[in-house]
Amino acid sequence: MTEAAASTVAWLSTAPVKGLALLDHESAVLGPAGLEGDRRFHLTDETGRLVNGKRLGVLSQVVAAYDAASSTLELRFPDDEVVSGEIALAGPVETGFYGTFRTGRVVVGPWAEALSTYGGVTLRLVATDKDGAGIDRDRHAAVSLLSTASLAKLAEVFGIPDVDRRRFRMSVGIDGVGAHEEDEWFGRRLRIGEAVVIPHAHVGRCLVTRQNPDTGKPDLDTLGAIKHYRGEIESEEPLPFGVQARVVEAGLVRVGDSISVE
Repeated sequence: MTEAAASTVAWLSTAPVKGLALLDHESAVLGPAGLEGDRRFHLTDETGRLVNGKRLGVLSQVVAAYDAASSTLELRFPDDEVVSGEIALAGPVETGFYGTFRTGRVVVGPWAEALSTYGGVTLRLVATDKDGAGIDRDRHAAVSLLSTASLAKLAEVFGIPDVDRRRFRMSVGIDGVGAHEEDEWFGRRLRIGEAVVIPHAHVGRCLVTRQNPDTGKPDLDTLGAIKHYRGEIESEEPLPFGVQARVVEAGLVRVGDSISVE
């Protein structure tokens, strides 16, 4: 990507509760912990193990909205039932995140019961002690990046018009670059609006990407397709699709903002 490339922010997405539906934003502050409010909460089962879309796909149908200023959380279910209230925290807990542990506090209120009823599994809602701790990339990563051209390439492999970007749950979308051009940015400073990030690794894909974001049910063999045409890519991550980055300069980012390599 050159200075003359007309590269811009295509989307900004967060999930206030990990595993629930993505929220799109016209603007957001991008800081060391990622986009403001992203993965602020997560869900566990009775054993303290993380529960996300991989284990319970129907979670993707529930929309969460969190207001940090008022410390309120709202959940909207597919039948338009709304559960909301002010956050209160109880005792400390540890959550198992794929071989690591994240500390947090149990959230007291109606949300866990409503989600348990909806999902048919007993769930606890947890707030991480540290902003960004609910993002399960490597310890240096706060934000994920994917180009619209990479999505178009995957659709071409399938022979279909498009692939829903929500399958990949990426923070920042990029218009105006070639397919998988983001792979070339490792170790380089990338200015996105007022923020600067340094990509350093691929994002390895998992079974969640096979699920339809509207139903939570598998309906597209994304993993097979990625393996088919990207199986020879050198990467420490399995099935690489998109990149992850650390944030070195915080700032406001808007959809349509320019993106450039410094």
